[in-house]
Amino acid sequence: MSFIDINEESDFSYQNLPYGIFSTESDPSHRIGVAIGDFVLDVSAVKHLFSPEIRATCIEGQTTLNALMGAGRPVWTEFRKTLQRILGKDDASLRDNAGLRASALIPATDVTMHLPARIGDYTDFYSSRNHATNVGTMFRGKDNALQPNWLHLPVGYHGRSSSVVLSGTPIKRPLGQILPSPTATTPVFAPCKLFDFELEMGFFVGPGNKMGEPIEMKDAADQIFGLVLMNDWSARDIQKWEYVPLGPFNAKNLGTTISPWVVTMDALAPFILPHEPKVDPEPLPYLKEDDSYQYDINLFVAIKGQEMSKAETVSRSNFKYMYWSPRQQLVHHSVTGCNMQPGDLLGSGTISGKEDSELGCMLELCWKGTREVKLGESGEVRKFLKDGDDVIITGYAQGMGYRVGFGECTGKVLPANKI
Repeated sequence: MSFIDINEESDFSYQNLPYGIFSTESDPSHRIGVAIGDFVLDVSAVKHLFSPEIRATCIEGQTTLNALMGAGRPVWTEFRKTLQRILGKDDASLRDNAGLRASALIPATDVTMHLPARIGDYTDFYSSRNHATNVGTMFRGKDNALQPNWLHLPVGYHGRSSSVVLSGTPIKRPLGQILPSPTATTPVFAPCKLFDFELEMGFFVGPGNKMGEPIEMKDAADQIFGLVLMNDWSARDIQKWEYVPLGPFNAKNLGTTISPWVVTMDALAPFILPHEPKVDPEPLPYLKEDDSYQYDINLFVAIKGQEMSKAETVSRSNFKYMYWSPRQQLVHHSVTGCNMQPGDLLGSGTISGKEDSELGCMLELCWKGTREVKLGESGEVRKFLKDGDDVIITGYAQGMGYRVGFGECTGKVLPANKI
């Protein structure tokens, strides 16, 4: 327990302690912060309470989390234990030092958050079986919903790290080539008409591997630093025209939004679900897991239109609906010898459950435009996103009397540029 009073419905419990990068009006320097209750702990203000090695390599002068990500699990463990001690109710170093508390514990409303890492590379996967089956059914029919490779490997594509942005950044409706009607065979250049969100989670890579030396399953967990919420915005009509034969391109490079706080795998460890080995088919040996890496994390998507007084929830999903785990995604990504680096970001792909209320994008919720999605009691309906819509993704794992949450991942749709 902490000496700080924390509401049991706060995302940022003592059991959580997620990492982020922040600044303040009085001190614009970017530095490491830890969210706890309604406060952000300025790690630089308590750096003297960490070991000299960690202070020198992971705190002093660090404007991103990359150095900490690259330091590896032993350092991650020591860093977290030091935080738990500093913020715990039985340690006097911060608790009983009024001056230090005043400088180190900053009200969360007074900070500006920044991207947590310098993201060298970004890869997005397609790893929810429910989502892949739904999309495949829409476009190829129920009997051919999954491509032959889908149950044998985590399908993915390389995205653009340059357009990964922090929660709160507006996203402009993209322009591109689209087919003007279902029967058209010649494209026009126009604003995207079928603009969509994708409910995802992303994870940051830790130390990484040397080129030519794949990450093995036994080592994969020690290469995953933590999770964030993610919205991988998608232009469905642009994608439909462009994706053959090489997959998504402009339809997916326009923006990917992530939440600012990185929740560690140590904080999420109590929420690992029982192991359910894949048997039909059984994965190839390099992808086989002997224990579980599936997590019970509740996920929500809400939309607030320009004329709406409040946001309305359109999806309630869960990270447990992933078929391929983050460990398997990372191992497969590096199996060729591809070198992963600290701060690389890997996206889960859209996360959908089996029920209509658990679908993770508008394409599924409106079932390819064949039904309307009601936005609560507002009287508004959607098939795809409108200009001015705010999309708000939230998520948390529920413990006994506490939460391990992620905060918000938000973005507003802006009108397209004029042609």
